[in-house]
Amino acid sequence: MAPQLLFDLSAHDLDKVLYGSDHIESYNPHRGAMRLLDAIVWEDVVDVTHAIGYKDIRDDEFWVPGHIPGRPIFPGVLMIEAAAQFASYVTMRKFNKVKFIGFAGVDNVKFRGQVKPGDRLYLLIDGFSMKPRRAVCKAQGVVNGSLVFEGTITGMPM
Repeated sequence: MAPQLLFDLSAHDLDKVLYGSDHIESYNPHRGAMRLLDAIVWEDVVDVTHAIGYKDIRDDEFWVPGHIPGRPIFPGVLMIEAAAQFASYVTMRKFNKVKFIGFAGVDNVKFRGQVKPGDRLYLLIDGFSMKPRRAVCKAQGVVNGSLVFEGTITGMPM
């Protein structure tokens, strides 16, 4: 059986930016080539544990010349990092007093498709176990309506 998406993407306006990079950077410390989250398009305003954002994959990124020359593919480890950054953002939005969430673990990761320059990688985060000392989020990446990766991200304040 094919895995289900965490959220029905057709229920959200994926082109309407709720928060851009300035807002994201007010929570996450990542800058330059290591900021892997470009925009937030939806977040659950009730408990701030569910959100959709994206990263636009550009052809001028640092990994393009070396990660499969002639056929660049966004590295899986960077997909996981993008999801971890988004999970960190969601956790800090939920718990305002937390200043930094460090990456503490990743489980059950599966890659199901390729991501290449020109793609918009939508990131779906479901914070299903959110506590101030440990947050666990399901994460998925979607390109053109197809699931390209999924996994579980754990973060802790540091």
